[in-house]
Amino acid sequence: MGDPADPAVLLIMGLGAQLLLWPNDFCRRLVDRGLRVIRFDNRDVGLSSKLHGLRVEGSQYPNMVRSVLGRPSPAVYTLEDMADDAAAVLDHLDIERAHIVGASMGGMIAQVVAARHAERTRSLGVIFSSNNQAALPPPDPRALFAVIKGPPVDAPREVILDNAVRVSRVIGSPAYRAPEAKIRADAAAGYDRSYYPVGVARQFGAITGSGSLRHYDHRISAPTVVIHGLADRLMRPAGGRAVANNIAGARLVLFPGMGHDLPEPLWGPIVDQLDLTFSSATR
Repeated sequence: MGDPADPAVLLIMGLGAQLLLWPNDFCRRLVDRGLRVIRFDNRDVGLSSKLHGLRVEGSQYPNMVRSVLGRPSPAVYTLEDMADDAAAVLDHLDIERAHIVGASMGGMIAQVVAARHAERTRSLGVIFSSNNQAALPPPDPRALFAVIKGPPVDAPREVILDNAVRVSRVIGSPAYRAPEAKIRADAAAGYDRSYYPVGVARQFGAITGSGSLRHYDHRISAPTVVIHGLADRLMRPAGGRAVANNIAGARLVLFPGMGHDLPEPLWGPIVDQLDLTFSSATR
């Protein structure tokens, strides 16, 4: 979206999430600031490549424990691989440098992009994410299992949509509840575009398989803003604080009442904070 001649911003979404979770109207606000907005589906989700038949080794529960300790686990692919995917999108579009913005797992990928591909990174925005360093407070179990334990793969469409509403109520922003009809409509759009739940396990394996990202944070030199909700039960605010504390000069912006989503009433303030960082990179 936007003028190809304008500075590019690459948006990276999170676990099991298609590019649709960057809403059109949110993206238009960035376009209105003079930016070219690029969304894409990560591997194993949406219309991107699927790694059919490949399984993460071992049980996810020991892997989750190792992740809390900042240690890696066996994985089909890692966040580093997904970061290189993001850089390859820029290659494909002949974009030399871009503002990199990621949400949740996408924020982890964005940190790796900014470290491994520093020359491609104008600035960095990390939204409700973490660097997975050791001893961070774990997610609320109800929130975690709402995300990683969905209905059976062959469940009827309406069951999938019901679950999407339930997950939104668990992890979403308590001060900015979206109407159920909108949640259901958004879930239906994602289901009809590409329903592929088996990729979630491999993406989750990339998170647990990569270990702590602190060493990447210490390499990041681009202007950085870290945005987090104080009411986030899935990715605790301590995760955002850890990212900001480990990136030199990073700004931390905390929103009361915001959970693990992008509530429409906060689109303006979030875009303001991102644009402030984009502008500082230009200066």
